[in-house]
Amino acid sequence: MLSIRKSGLQTAVQDLGRTGFQRYGVIASGVMDPFAHRIANLLVGNIETSPTLEIALSGPVIEFETDHFIAICGGDLSPSIDGKPLPMWRGHIIRKGSVLSFGEPKRGARSYLAVAGSFDIPAVMDSHSTYLRAGIGGFQGRALKTGDTLKTVPISTEQLGIFQRTTEQSPDWLIPPARYHVQPVVRMIPGRQYPLFNEESRTRIFEEAFTVSSNSDRMGYRLEGPELALDQPKELISEAVAFGSVQVPADGNPIVLLADRQTTGGYPKIGQVASVDLPLISQLKPGESLKFREISVKQAEQLYIEQEQQIRQLKIGIQMKREEWT
Repeated sequence: MLSIRKSGLQTAVQDLGRTGFQRYGVIASGVMDPFAHRIANLLVGNIETSPTLEIALSGPVIEFETDHFIAICGGDLSPSIDGKPLPMWRGHIIRKGSVLSFGEPKRGARSYLAVAGSFDIPAVMDSHSTYLRAGIGGFQGRALKTGDTLKTVPISTEQLGIFQRTTEQSPDWLIPPARYHVQPVVRMIPGRQYPLFNEESRTRIFEEAFTVSSNSDRMGYRLEGPELALDQPKELISEAVAFGSVQVPADGNPIVLLADRQTTGGYPKIGQVASVDLPLISQLKPGESLKFREISVKQAEQLYIEQEQQIRQLKIGIQMKREEWT
């Protein structure tokens, strides 16, 4: 059980999203950084779809009311246990009464806290994700508040073996942290309406830098930079959008659609961010910048396959380490 002593800026329960309901107008939501979320769950022995706490920028203060096995992945928000720095991207045994807190965001904007057994949160439409605007899912459909108590699911027999060790030392398995850059190069596939943009816009989207506006949230990042324009005005029929679709409204400033995106959109789409690079955008803070690089659908597919192979290898390696530990 976890007790929230201080809520932080925005801490909410998320998983990999509410899929299968967009045809009814229900958004997918879910984590902003799927890679960090998945790895955090693997490190504690959960399935990758288990809910985690997504912690944005200014983190909460959490007291552990029972022993727990946890992992924190994603952006470095300076986590500490009882005032001592807590290394990320590895598992830790946390004893009853310990307090987890966060400090200055060093790199990235969001951390993901996974606990062995996961959080005891009811599913809404097959997902534990919180859609804050509609008050759906997660913990009472909202971000966590001071005084909240989060229950956890009983851990498995395998996970129990970790706590049966007499040592206070945490397991020694860890993985190299993801690299979140201050100005990442984000790979993007030209979108359906890319040919409709004028030649200058098609050039500038891949040559010039864009800055994340302060008017950004989980629905989408508004980018400031060179204005983009169609070659000729054109009315478009609304169509489905995806995580990473890059729309360009009439003001010429692109919007990268993110986890809480709408289900359809009528703005022209100049591109689609490759799924492997979605964490690079999601970990940017307002005021930070990025550049796009053009790739093909085939290249994006190959990058995805390579990432899944990497995660599969990490999963096998973590399992082997866990067997040695228990």
